[in-house]
Amino acid sequence: MDSFSVQQIKSLMDVDGRPNCGYLTSIPESLDLVSFRYFSSMDRPKSALSKYLDYKQFQFVSLFTPDYVVGIAIADIRYLGSSFCYLYDIKKDVLKEHSWIRPGGLGYSLTASPWQGVAQFNGGQIQFEIEEGEWTVRARCPSFELDARLGLNNQDSAPLMVCSPTGYSGWTYTQKHNALAVTGSLIVGGHYVDLEGCLGGYDFSAGYMRRETSWRWASMSAFSDGVYIGLNLAAGVNETGVTENAIWINGERFLLSGVMFDFDRHSPESNWRIYDSAGKLDLTFTPLNVRKEKLNLWLLKSNFRQFVGHFSGTITVAKGRTYHLSQVMGLTEDHFAKW
Repeated sequence: MDSFSVQQIKSLMDVDGRPNCGYLTSIPESLDLVSFRYFSSMDRPKSALSKYLDYKQFQFVSLFTPDYVVGIAIADIRYLGSSFCYLYDIKKDVLKEHSWIRPGGLGYSLTASPWQGVAQFNGGQIQFEIEEGEWTVRARCPSFELDARLGLNNQDSAPLMVCSPTGYSGWTYTQKHNALAVTGSLIVGGHYVDLEGCLGGYDFSAGYMRRETSWRWASMSAFSDGVYIGLNLAAGVNETGVTENAIWINGERFLLSGVMFDFDRHSPESNWRIYDSAGKLDLTFTPLNVRKEKLNLWLLKSNFRQFVGHFSGTITVAKGRTYHLSQVMGLTEDHFAKW
């Protein structure tokens, strides 16, 4: 079973200003952007302005209750910041969303530490607080109010913590943890929603990504087949020697190799197939609803679709244990960004 190392990583950078790539053994206290040595493709040191503008960061939290799915995000691409939140009513198949865009650095801030810090948008209307790696999320939206903490169902459970080279000079750090216990309060339409037994997950991703970046992603936090199952699958970013593919079973983390996403982005209502070449993973995702956004701002572009839907299929982990999913609620995403 994977678990935290007793040796706390202080900085993502080594003594020469290069990121420590691979699967990390603990959450780094700082990405240490100041120490990062950033070069052009011709090996010249990049300017302080380029080093600042080329850094991108986004954070996302998802919560699953018997009646609702909640998604909340904050992103900083330097030229501008964006945030969205949505509430999906499972029984009514209605998704209510709210989104905001602000010019670079105005009205929002993020932390470059996945260990300790605060990210906020609109003066704290949306807020993520990280304290020694544990997340608290707060949101005040027209559709709901949330004040919740994501905690461990298993104290030995470790997040996925991975850093990989990106492009010729960049890097990407990703930290994710799913099937976490949710405590706190959720108010929808003036009514309190019982969060006992509900699950959630977070995503902290940052780095010097490609000018044009695209990815496919799948995420799940559920109790199914008698166990707590967390799932994070992706293709398109962390693909240089490592992946960000992981499954948590009752908090025990299992790392996976690469997976394939088979879907038609021109037919958003059609099913996805997500599978690997080793036969350990074969899932069908059926979209029910979608949060989507297209921005074409000349130098900046984004084609974003995050789907809420059902997973069905099988997952096989170490020792040949196979788990069967049948219409388990989760998320997928298809995103192109030019930033």
